[in-house]
Amino acid sequence: MNYRHSFHAGNFADLVKHALVLWLLKERQARGPVAVLDTHAGAGLYDLTGDAVRSREAEAGVARLMTAEARPSLIEALAAEVAALNPQGGVRFYPGSPVLTARALRAGDSYRGFELNPPVEALLKEALAPWSNATGQAGDGYDEAVRAARGLKAPLLLIDPPFERPDDYVRSAETAAAVLGADPTACVAIWTPLKDLETFDGFIRRLEQAGLSRVLVAEARLRPLNNPMKMNGCAMTVVNAPSGAEAAAAEICGWTVSALGDAGGRAEVWRAG
Repeated sequence: MNYRHSFHAGNFADLVKHALVLWLLKERQARGPVAVLDTHAGAGLYDLTGDAVRSREAEAGVARLMTAEARPSLIEALAAEVAALNPQGGVRFYPGSPVLTARALRAGDSYRGFELNPPVEALLKEALAPWSNATGQAGDGYDEAVRAARGLKAPLLLIDPPFERPDDYVRSAETAAAVLGADPTACVAIWTPLKDLETFDGFIRRLEQAGLSRVLVAEARLRPLNNPMKMNGCAMTVVNAPSGAEAAAAEICGWTVSALGDAGGRAEVWRAG
């Protein structure tokens, strides 16, 4: 699977991921200064009149979010961020995790995102330029995040690979284990597609075999997973999930499936192990 951020920006999976990232960030901020690391940062900010036009996934995702009524609070929080970036109305710009996080940083907080693709890294740095405590840099995010976490206390690590490589599931699990092995107070949020459930089950088993605890899995299946060639669902796996994460994930996934899904879709939040 090749999950290019710019092509899929603003789709249903982004809504699940970013609404939960916002909640996790606020939860960590309630404890004190927070350092966020992002293994696959992407461009940071997306113009939906670009690559996303071809996929039309934003039309079925963020465009419907912004016209929906009776949005629950955690979905409303994401909608407010999108609206702030589109003061003229409509939904031309959509924030990736870097800009979404940077906008929420306080004095004492920090964000560091890693990106391997040089042109995308340049866009990332440009998107983060307004915030002195948010930086983008070149590098293999798996390795760089492990190194960066060594100098931090209780970091929030986001792992969101494009799944261009066959070892992305393995390296995601290994990176989570390395960071939490060095600092058990860290929190790791990993986004994955839901296509091949055997692969996803193997990923969860790797986390369990690494001895990781408090593993929360939040699934949003917009339609039955009967076509492995299509991404009909996604999951956010939160390792060392804080108190309240289960309810937050249920609200986010539940709304996404009910508002954007087809018949046969379902939201499920469960704990591994």
